[in-house]
Amino acid sequence: MRIRKLFYIVCCCLILLAGCQSEHLPKGITLKVQRVVSGQTLEVLNPKQVPPLIEPVRLIGIEAPDLRQKPWGLAAKKRLEKLISEVSDGQSVLKTVLFEPDIQKQDSFGRSLAYAWYNGALLNEQLVKEGYALAAPRIPNNKYDTRLIKAQEYARIMGYGIWNPEQPMRLSPSEFRRQHH
Repeated sequence: MRIRKLFYIVCCCLILLAGCQSEHLPKGITLKVQRVVSGQTLEVLNPKQVPPLIEPVRLIGIEAPDLRQKPWGLAAKKRLEKLISEVSDGQSVLKTVLFEPDIQKQDSFGRSLAYAWYNGALLNEQLVKEGYALAAPRIPNNKYDTRLIKAQEYARIMGYGIWNPEQPMRLSPSEFRRQHH
């Protein structure tokens, strides 16, 4: 009886331990963010370039509102800034972020494409989950599509940000850009 009880305890511990394991440890490059351009684009300092260059990085799998899409575009930009900054001496300082690439490395505008990780959180997913961006799956970059779609469903059900029934976003960012360019 005692051996059986010990066996059950060991099995439960192993199940709990397995459940606590991270499903994915991102691999990529850590770069210092210089500027948040929008809710989906950052400018980073790439020290591997000689001389070091500031390069744009577009977050994969999301579509943030256009900056002219009020109030959501500016809100998305400010939220992304807040997610990757810390206050030091009364000033907001942008931090280094881990950028994880997928299959396609650049978009048609020459921006690097990546998933962004900060303090263990996938920022692409965080922006969608809080209602600051739409999930926008695009093949071949689909590593986190399921996570992004679940995050969007959560934000929609909770009525966060662009899903707020009091002030919903009526046009997708791409529809807005088509109508206003």
